[in-house]
Amino acid sequence: MKRLVLGSLTAALLVVGVSTMTAAQTPSVPERAGVNSTLGIAPSTQDFVTQAAISDMAEIESSKLAATKTDGKTKAFAEKMIKDHTETSIELKGLVTGGKVKATLPTEMDAAHKSKIDKLKGLSGASFAKEYDEMQVAAHKDAVSLFERYSKSGENAELKAFAAKTLPHLQMHLKMAEDVKK
Repeated sequence: MKRLVLGSLTAALLVVGVSTMTAAQTPSVPERAGVNSTLGIAPSTQDFVTQAAISDMAEIESSKLAATKTDGKTKAFAEKMIKDHTETSIELKGLVTGGKVKATLPTEMDAAHKSKIDKLKGLSGASFAKEYDEMQVAAHKDAVSLFERYSKSGENAELKAFAAKTLPHLQMHLKMAEDVKK
């Protein structure tokens, strides 16, 4: 009984704490996704679109860097990420601009993702490859969680179908990223 009350109190404090944050204090997209993923809560349609679009932008930009700064498995992986995430970006944009999904697409990455890209720009050689590989694993874990949650419980049928169709590709990307990291 004490655990149930304590768990409920903790959850309530978490919700109150997050909902009372100012815009400057609001966690970045991946941090919010992490909170929701532990609770199994599907993001709103707007949050899904924002998180998916920013994730695609970051994947494409970081992978363009990797394609020029690495070779072998990492370069091949980066080239696949550019191709695949460009395709999903185009498909997501089509759903939004075609009116099937009522949401606004972000026009640029958030500060957290920009910072990661800037960090990569300053690295080279083995340190670049190591950072890129680690970022890819983390990013794809977040993406798999996001797409799983929306495909199961999202509020827009067209977007749910998109998430369900894209999820196996993201799961494959995660496995590939983990293999490259080894």
